[in-house]
Amino acid sequence: MSIHPTAIVDPGAAIDESADIGAYAFVGSEVTVGKNTVVHHHATVEGYSFLGEENEVFPYACVGTKTQDLKFDGGKPGLRVKNNNIFREFTSIHSGTKDGGFTEIGSHNVFLAYAHVAHDCVIGDHLIMSGQNALAGHCVVGNHVIISWGAAGHQYCRFGDYCFVGGMSKTVKDVPPYMLIDGRDPEVKFFNKVGLERQDFSKEDMTVVKYLYKTFYREGLNRKQAMETALSSDYANHPKAKLFLDFMESSDRGVY
Repeated sequence: MSIHPTAIVDPGAAIDESADIGAYAFVGSEVTVGKNTVVHHHATVEGYSFLGEENEVFPYACVGTKTQDLKFDGGKPGLRVKNNNIFREFTSIHSGTKDGGFTEIGSHNVFLAYAHVAHDCVIGDHLIMSGQNALAGHCVVGNHVIISWGAAGHQYCRFGDYCFVGGMSKTVKDVPPYMLIDGRDPEVKFFNKVGLERQDFSKEDMTVVKYLYKTFYREGLNRKQAMETALSSDYANHPKAKLFLDFMESSDRGVY
C-alpha cells in the first residue's frame, strides 16, 4: 500500500494493500478501496462508498459525496463502483438519498472533467461522459453510451444501450438504444452508425437497427403504429430488435 504522508485517510477506511493514495487526498471512514485503485493528490473519496479494482480518481474529483437531494433525512445511503473506471478532474459522484439506497456505477466508464452524476443513478458499463455534463437523480444509463460535452439528463431519464447524446442537448425523455439525438430540444437525427460499427455490429445487426430507425422515425408512424409494425416484422425476434422494442414499451417518460 502506498499512502502519501500528507494524505488524510480515516482509520476506519478499508484500503487494499495494492492501492495508491496521493498527496493531500482524503479518504473517509466508511470507504472501501479495491486492488490497484489510485486516488490522486487532492482527490476526495468519502461517504459509504465501495470502489472496486483498477479505478482511478484524479485530482479534485469528489466521489461518494453526500446527496444534494433536499429529501435526504439521514440514514446510510452510499455508492457502489465496480472496476476500471476513470474519474477525471472535478468530477462529482454523489451517494444515494434514502437509507440503504445506492448510486451504482459499473465498469470501464470514463467521466471527463466536471462531469456530474447525481444521487441514485444506475450506470452500466463503457459510458463516456465528455465533460461539463450532468445526470440528475435516478437516471439509468445502459452500456456503451456516449454523452457529449455540456449535455444534461433530467431526473429519471433512461439512456439505452449504444445511444449517443450530442453536445449541449437537454434530455428530458428516454433515449432509445442505438439512436443518436442532438439539439437544444433534441430529436433523433440518425442511428449511431459510427458508434455501432466501432462496437463490431454485424451487417445483419446494422440492417435491423436501420429498419428500426426508419420504422420509428422516417415512415410517419406514431409510436403505437411503429410498435405494431416492428412487432409483426421478420426482425421482431432478433436480439437487437427485442432490446429496442422492450425499451420503447417500458418507457414512462416518453421517448425521443
